[in-house]
This record gives sequence, structure tokens and C-alpha cells, in this order.
Amino acid sequence: MSRWVLTAWLLAFSLSSAFAEEAVPDKKGVAFFEKRIRPVLVESCYECHSAKSEKAKGGLTVDSRDSLLRGGESGPAIVPGSPNDSLLIEALKHDGLEMPPNKKLSDRVIADFVAWIKMGAPDPREAIAGAEHPAKKEIDIEAGRQFWAFQPPKVAEPPKVKNQQWPKSDIDKFVLADLEANGLTPVSDADRRTLLRRVYLDLIGLPPTPEEVDAFVNDSAPTLKLLEPIVDRLLASPQFGERWGRHWLDVVRFAESNGNTDNVTYPHAWRYRDYVINAFNSDKPFDRFITEQLAGDLLPSQDPKERDMLLTATGFLALGSKPRSQNNPDFSMDLVAEQIEVATTGFMALTVACARCHDHKFDPIPTSEYYAMAGIFTSTESLYSAGGGQGNGRLKNTGFHTLTGNPNAAEIRQKHDAAVAELRKERQTLVVQLRQLGAIDRVVAANNAKNAKNNKQAQKQAKKLLKQQGGPKPEEPNVEVKIPNDASPEQTEKIKRLGEELRHIIDEIKDREANAPPAAELAMGVRDEKKPADCKICLRGDSQKRGDDVPRGFVTVATIGDMPKIPADRSGRLQLAEWMASPQNPLTARVISNRIWQHLFGRGIVASVDNFGVLGEKPSHPELLDQLALQFVSDGWSVKKLVRSLVLTRNYGLASTHDSASYERDPDNVFLWRHTPRRMDSDQIRDAILAVSGQIDLDPRRGSDVAKHGEQEVQRQLSPSTFTDIQNSHRSIYLPIVRNAMPEALDLFDAPDPSLVIGVRDATNVPAQSLFLMNSPFLVDQSRHFAARILSASDLSDAERINFAFRLSYGRAASESEKTQAAQFLDRARIAVEQAEKDKTQIRSRTWATFSQALFASAEFRYVE
Repeated sequence: MSRWVLTAWLLAFSLSSAFAEEAVPDKKGVAFFEKRIRPVLVESCYECHSAKSEKAKGGLTVDSRDSLLRGGESGPAIVPGSPNDSLLIEALKHDGLEMPPNKKLSDRVIADFVAWIKMGAPDPREAIAGAEHPAKKEIDIEAGRQFWAFQPPKVAEPPKVKNQQWPKSDIDKFVLADLEANGLTPVSDADRRTLLRRVYLDLIGLPPTPEEVDAFVNDSAPTLKLLEPIVDRLLASPQFGERWGRHWLDVVRFAESNGNTDNVTYPHAWRYRDYVINAFNSDKPFDRFITEQLAGDLLPSQDPKERDMLLTATGFLALGSKPRSQNNPDFSMDLVAEQIEVATTGFMALTVACARCHDHKFDPIPTSEYYAMAGIFTSTESLYSAGGGQGNGRLKNTGFHTLTGNPNAAEIRQKHDAAVAELRKERQTLVVQLRQLGAIDRVVAANNAKNAKNNKQAQKQAKKLLKQQGGPKPEEPNVEVKIPNDASPEQTEKIKRLGEELRHIIDEIKDREANAPPAAELAMGVRDEKKPADCKICLRGDSQKRGDDVPRGFVTVATIGDMPKIPADRSGRLQLAEWMASPQNPLTARVISNRIWQHLFGRGIVASVDNFGVLGEKPSHPELLDQLALQFVSDGWSVKKLVRSLVLTRNYGLASTHDSASYERDPDNVFLWRHTPRRMDSDQIRDAILAVSGQIDLDPRRGSDVAKHGEQEVQRQLSPSTFTDIQNSHRSIYLPIVRNAMPEALDLFDAPDPSLVIGVRDATNVPAQSLFLMNSPFLVDQSRHFAARILSASDLSDAERINFAFRLSYGRAASESEKTQAAQFLDRARIAVEQAEKDKTQIRSRTWATFSQALFASAEFRYVE
């Protein structure tokens, strides 16, 4: 409908705001290589294909990037950026070539190699003889401690600046001092409309209403004084936890299914999601937040409700993607590696997992210390499955935490079951009476018997799934009632009456089962093994080749003062949490302060927010980062206090104006001479569309669409479209996050891979996004609601409606030229609609819906200035 008009409108809006996208730094790819690729090459390939091999098979060596590019007798082994043209991928898949021979690597490992080649095959190894087999070099911990990230934060006085009128806070002084030192001048302050929209989208992920914009813009009070109560109100809003909780879910690789080969759903993962939202809303001190997630089950509690919360928090360690356990001797150590990665990268931005197979190539972390930490997690039991979809090595039954929940839950469930049982007795009595009257013939009875048999099987399955809370319920067998041809009037009346009673009873049984109270509330999580023990080193990462025992412990280079002692009868998770959450830890407070800064300014003070090691970026404002970390700790590890202090700075309130001279000196805006414009993330885009259309449901949603299905395998038992095409009006954080089956509205706009620790989302601009904005049922439906909202103001002229639509979409009035263009667009759209529609009301509605969709699809709608 009016496709050419809509395309032209979309193009005009897209060209009106051309925002540069930042390239992914090479160091991110190198970190991926070190963590996912190098260990596999060392373990599975070097024996036959390295410079130290007696004779490299096929003339191929893989111990440097050059040798992979050069290849062997069959040609280059890799074509960077093109895995389909890379012989290495063909060999790993055993598709003609076979490497390693007689032992195909797992699908996950092959997928890692495909991803690595797609990103250009980043590889830091040098092409020199024996480069991969140097003489053993001892790691110098003391020398390593000289690196900035392992030094404790230092107190620094705010620097003196030339323009003493500009700063509004000490934070501004640190920023301005670096701007002046680099010959840069900050741009002017943002206008009030822009600033308010920025604050709303950053703090709660939703745009302000036109009324809220008007109140802020038209007030004569100073901007900062006027902004303070607004910021306080947004921080206190329940939407704050939903927005900032989503940031944390990116870091902890939150998902509601396993992913990998056996993508079994996690019906209880949503409880951890809600725990995170509540933690941010209550401003739980971040050091306590760390401790609860790592060791909540080991903490004392005041009442059953707090106990349930602490157990749920440990879902942090259970949510990861697990490989297939069948014929996989590395399964338990793969699980441990994933837990080490999320804990050390998430809280400390330290890539400890890179030391699994060898001493860390860049940071001073020996393999022995990796296995010291591994002992903590091998002494921990992970609870993530009831064995749903088990078979062929799929998720084994590990059980769950049983929550106290409603203390009367057992009694309520017992009453429900008794009531349903009584209804089934009544149902059976009616079936017998109808059969005696000849109202159910033999064919129907036979089908009914078959249904009853199937029903017993369904009940058996349901009984198992009900233990997980939310599994599919058994369907009542269908009963077809027929009136015999020779029935008397009295018999006919009786059959009708009995049939009606039977229908009501069957409907009531179905309704009761559909709304059955849970038999028990369960949560994913962890607990200590009964007999904690130290872990032996896995030589070159091979679980079947063990070396010496390593006492459970921590990373020495990140320890200031004495190393915490781990009791022999404890896993060490509580001591791990206390070590990480200590004010003396040189990394933790810096890392979370940097994450918060990145979400507000678009770039971290350390741009590599997930890596503070040697491969990471150096801080652009090191003294400022230290002050933020120290302030964060002194303020009780309060996320809200740090967010508030940053949002109320002069620097945060700058315009996003382009300045050619400043851009030439600092194109990446490292020194913050302006506020960097950026595209909304996928959650913000969807939530903003729902808010503007008037359809958003701001009530928190308990449960998840995944929980309705219990534990089932996506693809084999459940269609991925069950989750990819999900439609509801709740905020995006409540959509099902199923690995390999993400909702389309999120996936197309760079939702993070829920199998990885992601501190910074990508922000691409690709054709598939435009096609979604033009064709998706979600956009079409929301555009109709938006149009209805515009047209509901019956006292407005069309010109005023255009202005109203702009204010809802962009938080600003339409310019005169925009009003003229929009009116012309509406005329052309109406003519196109009239070719297929005669109803005048529908013509008007569909015409405005086309205009509404164009506003949603514009670049200005998707970007935060």
C-alpha cells in the first residue's frame, strides 16, 4: 500500500540523520581468538600441523596467521571474512577433508571458528619459527602489578581549569582539563527538549510525553535545578530497574534456553530476571549484589522470602549455555570455564578463562591460578534442569532450588487437585448415562477410549512437568454427543440436558487446569557439593590429562593484601564473592563505574568495558575513573547515586552538535567535546514504539512465555517461531530470550548474543532493519494504533494532528516545511488507499497509519542525540 510513497519518506528520514557507526576494535577479535580458537588449535591441531611437527601433514601448519593464510597442498586454509570459502571450516565439518581425523570437533567449536573467520580471523601470533613453543617463561606477578588496572585507585584533587565558569561538578573539571590540554572546546549545552528526551531514554528507556516536554521546556527555572527532581523521579520509577536491569542481563548472558546442539528451554530463568530488576529498583548495594549472585545460598536470611531471593540470585551461575554431555569428558570443565568467564569478566573485566589451556598470553595469570579458581566451581553443584528433553545426552536432571513461595501453596494445590478429580468423576458419570441412552456411538466411544489412553500419557508427562511449574496440561478427551434417530421426545430432551452439563464440566476442567496453582516454585541456581575438593590442572586444557592439585584460591595479581582463606569444607564461593566485592579489589568498583559511564555517555572511559587487561584499551581519563570508583564505594556501592551524579553534570548535558575542528582532532569523541549521538538499542526501539502508539503495558510481568512450555527442545519439540514471532505489549525485557530463537523485533536491531558476556551492544544499520520497519506485522499493527491515537483528538485540524504526531514521535513540533511535506504525503497516501478501499473511515485510518509508520521508521525516531 503506497509502497513507493513510504519508501521515499523512509529514505528522506534516513538521509536526514546520518550517524557514524563505530568499528568493532581489533582487540575484541583477538580476545575471542585467545579464548575460543587458540586452545583448540593447540590441543587438536599442533601435533600434526605445527612448525615443531616432524612433518606437517599436507604441508599445512596452523601455528601462525601467515601459515593459515598460506595453507598447504590444497591451498589457503582460511579466507578472512568468508568461512564458506575456507578449507579449514570444510575440514572441521569433515566435509571431504577431515581435521582432526577420526574425531570431529563439537558443533559449538566449529561455530566458534566460523564466527572467528567472519570477523576477519584476528590472530596476534607471529610467523617465526617456534613462536608457539617458546621456552617456559615464569610470570612475574610483581611486575604485572605495575599495570594500571592492578593498581589501587588513587585519590586525586580535581584539576584546575582555565574556563572556571563551565564546570558544574568535580567530574566536569576532570573532563574539561583534558579537553583544554588537547586544544578542544566543548560545544554548547543541549536544548531542553533534547536533554529531557535523552534523560528519559537513558534512565527508564522510554520517551517523555508531550506534556512532560512542555512542562520542562516552558519552566523559567534554571535547567539544572529543574532537572534534579525529574532525575530523582525517574530513578524512583519501577521502569528504572527494567531499563538498567536489562544492561546487567546483557553482561550475565541471560537466556531462557540452553542453546547449542540441544536447545532445551529454561522455564524458571525468569525468576533471575525479576531478581535483577528488583535489585536495581531497590538500589541494592552493588557489593551485596555481587555476593548474592555468587553465594546467595551461603548467606543467612531473616525470613523465607529473603531465602527464596538469595537462592534465585545464584541463577547467575546456572544460566549459561551448556555443551552436550553425551560422550563429552570435558562437560564438567566446560561448565566451570563458562562460570569462571561470566564471574571474572562480568565483575572484574578480567579474561581469566584464557588461562585454561596455558598461562595467559597477555595478562599475568598463570594456568595454576585458573585451576585454583576452577576448584571453587568444581566444588559447586549447578541446578538448571529437570531432565526435560533428556535423551541422546541432552540436559541431565540436576534439579532446582525449591522455593518457599506461598506457605499455603501445598494446601491450595491439594484443594485444586481434589476439585478437578471430583469434576472428572461427574464427567464420567454423565458419559455413562449418555452411552446408555445411545447418544455416544461405538465409533465415538472407540475414539474416546483412544483419547483417554492418550490422556493418561499426557497426564503422566504433565505430572513430571508440573514439578517444574508451568508444564503443558493434559487435554480432556473429546466426547461427541449425538441424538439417536429413534429417540423419543423425552429422551431427546434428557440427552440435550446431559450433553449441556457434560460440556460445562469439560470446560470447567480445562479452565481449572489452565490456571492450576503451581505445585512448587522452583529456581535455577547453585549450591555447594557435599565434599568440596581442590581441582587438578588439566594439561593443555584436556580433562583426561591431569596434573597436580591446586589449592582453591584467586588471581594473585588482582589481590591487594592477604589472600582470603577458604575453609576445607566449603566451596570458596563466599570467599570469592568477598574478594571480588572488597573495596581493596583494584578492578571491581572501576569496572562497574565504567559500565555505568558507558551507558550514559556512549563510550566507556575504558572503551573495552569487558577487558581491563593488556589487550584492553587504556583509560581515556584515568584519574576520573579512579575518582568515580572511590566515590561509588564511599556512597555505599549505590548505582542510583552514581547515575544521578553523572546525569547532572555539565558534560552529560552537552549538545550533540558537530564541530569540524574538534572532529578532526578527536573523531571518536574520546575527550567528550560533545554528547555522542547514538542509535537506540533494540529494547528501546520496541518500547518507544509501544509507548508512542499508546499500547505499552507498564505493569511488571510475572512469569514468561517460556515457562508455559516446561522443558522442551526448541526445533525438535517446539517451533522457534513460538518465540521469534511473540507479540505482547509488555516491555521488551519481558519477551522470551531463547537462544537461537530471539524475537525478531530485538534480533534485527542487534540484541546481544545471550551466550556471551556483552558489555557494549553493536549498533548496525543494515537493509533487513528497513525491511522490518516497512513490512513487519508488529510495525503495521502499532502504526494503526498510533493513527487511532492521532485521530482520536477530534477537535484538531489535520495540520494540528501532524504536529501532534511529531510531538509524540520526536518530542518536538513539526517545522513548517515538515508540515507541508507531511500534508503532501498524506494526500498521495490517501489516493493510493482509495484504489483498494471504499469505506471512508477505513481510508482515513489507513492513510494516517501509513504516515505513522513512516514516523516510526525514521532515523530521528531511532536515535538519541
